[in-house]
Amino acid sequence: MDGHGHDLWHARVGRRAPHRGHRQQDDQADLRLHAREAGGLTLERLLRVVGPLATNLHLLADERSGEAIAIDTAIPSLPWLTDELAARSWTLKLIVSTHGHWDHIGDNARVAQHTGAQIAAHPLDRDRLINPSGIWAPFEIPPSVPAVDLAEGGEVLFGSIRLEVLHTPGHTEGSVCLLARDEGLLFSGATLFAGSFGRVDLPGGSPEAMAESLARLSRLADPISVLPGHGPETTIGRERAWLELVAREGRLPI
Repeated sequence: MDGHGHDLWHARVGRRAPHRGHRQQDDQADLRLHAREAGGLTLERLLRVVGPLATNLHLLADERSGEAIAIDTAIPSLPWLTDELAARSWTLKLIVSTHGHWDHIGDNARVAQHTGAQIAAHPLDRDRLINPSGIWAPFEIPPSVPAVDLAEGGEVLFGSIRLEVLHTPGHTEGSVCLLARDEGLLFSGATLFAGSFGRVDLPGGSPEAMAESLARLSRLADPISVLPGHGPETTIGRERAWLELVAREGRLPI
């Protein structure tokens, strides 16, 4: 959840990151298409910035099988997802919630009802989806029921694409990142942003847990592109210096 505007804390100077003009209306949202070859597999990914807190909605598909997943279906995700799935003849298999704050789960229920896709979340954030908190939300957040557990060491599979589940608590108890190791992609939710990390002063937040999670990410080998739940893309290499500082000191730089 973004509180009064963002999930971010500035990681280098220890203050809230300034609002960078990333907030957009849905009809002005950024749309990009990428295809990446790795080991004979092709992962296609589309990005749409949605909702009042500019959540990055990721739509991923194995182009060969047409199986797809959506990561962080904020309100309003359904119209865009419906159009893109139909245009590409993709079938949505799974709705992945990187954590249970309203700006990442708001359209879970509608998307699941419309597509038949199951919802996945870490067990520690399960109740946040079933009994969502609408604090600071400009609209009612409908409940959604996860059918798939995103536990540490688990996998998200669609077609021939495999994402590893990394439990990265700190923003919430059940926050996760998803690592596409073959493709060199990390979907970091609200754990890691470009130059920043997720807020730890909201319900479920923990500075100690966040420091441990960031230290873990610092050990990922290059090259890894980081695709966060808000804001621009980055890389582990670009963030490594301050991530390793967190790992050495065992605390957040705030």
